[in-house]
Amino acid sequence: MKYDIIVVGAGIVGLAASLKILEKNSSLKLLLIEKEDGVAKHQTGNNSGVIHSGIYYKPGSLKVQNCIRGSKMLIDFCIKNDVVFNICGKVIVAVSKDELPYMESILDRGIKNGLSGLKKITHNEIKEIEPHVDAIAGILVPQTGIIDYTKVSEKYLEIIKSLDGKIIFNSTVQNIVVKNDGCEVVTQNETYETKILITCAGLYSDRLAKMTHPNLSLRIIPFRGEYYILKEEKKKLVKSLIYPVPHPAFPFLGVHFTKMIDGSVECGPNAVLALKREGYNKSSFNFRDAFETLSWPGFHKVIKNNLFMGLGEYYRSLNKNAFVKALQRLIPEIQKDDLIPGGAGVRAQACDKTGGLLDDFFIVEDKRIIHICNAPSPAATASLSIGDFISIKALEKFS
Repeated sequence: MKYDIIVVGAGIVGLAASLKILEKNSSLKLLLIEKEDGVAKHQTGNNSGVIHSGIYYKPGSLKVQNCIRGSKMLIDFCIKNDVVFNICGKVIVAVSKDELPYMESILDRGIKNGLSGLKKITHNEIKEIEPHVDAIAGILVPQTGIIDYTKVSEKYLEIIKSLDGKIIFNSTVQNIVVKNDGCEVVTQNETYETKILITCAGLYSDRLAKMTHPNLSLRIIPFRGEYYILKEEKKKLVKSLIYPVPHPAFPFLGVHFTKMIDGSVECGPNAVLALKREGYNKSSFNFRDAFETLSWPGFHKVIKNNLFMGLGEYYRSLNKNAFVKALQRLIPEIQKDDLIPGGAGVRAQACDKTGGLLDDFFIVEDKRIIHICNAPSPAATASLSIGDFISIKALEKFS
């Protein structure tokens, strides 16, 4: 049970890292360990399936570098491997005058990030693109697209297996023991030895990192995003992707409309605190998960700084009329009866002790270990770029 490299987590980042390692050196003995019975079971498989452009992110950040490079790599991969996608573009719209400065700031970021073809559009131009939207101004983002990231993940795994990579499902990591010449990865079934360990554990990334770095200064705070789906006869109200101007102080993009790759239209999400790390229902609760969140000093400061906004998210979660009202800011024609309950996802939001919500990728590493502690959106879009970055680090350690 000895391996050259073990990767923990078969979400899209863990899969991409494994793929890139084996593409660079297929002679390595690589094992991928996943606690579920398949790939992409959590954040990867429960997001909106958007190929992000990179317009929102801070210039020079790891997010924007990997998003722009990763989106090109992803598109090339999909063309080569017959994975369906659609670069349909999106509009970011301002519905009130007080949103215009924020919109201009986003446009400026996009230009600084090197996005071509961005265009500031008027009320009438918005109507030409999305006839049912009522907004005073907007930004056309032609690079944005849609895809099914579960399909992408399955294709990654197919190639990993073709390169003699091994994956074990239904195997939960219970401990990591660091030794002079490598690590032991202890699961409920077996103990595996490896020279290099990479963890890409998403909602549990902090727990795995603390097994080897007990003084880790961040904690994962889970936020659930809940969706509605437009009824079949109302899908015509949305042509592609429609986003509001996001609030600059809140790390989420606001409720929006996304035309999915299967033709359905998703509305949402909101962003409410989840009391279970994989809690996809309003009633989901886990004592340990809730205690770790509620006892974290940084979370107390998040609540203090975002109390009213957080209460508004909860209100929309519990009151469909309030959710509809938020959607009507973008498309006034939307009615309560047009929406049917959709799915939900849980986002792993890293929070430090001071209440800072980490907005960029964050990695903890030492001589033999790489912990991906924070890989928020656009990690799926950027997966191949992030995977390439991880593979370079891992192979340097291995050599």
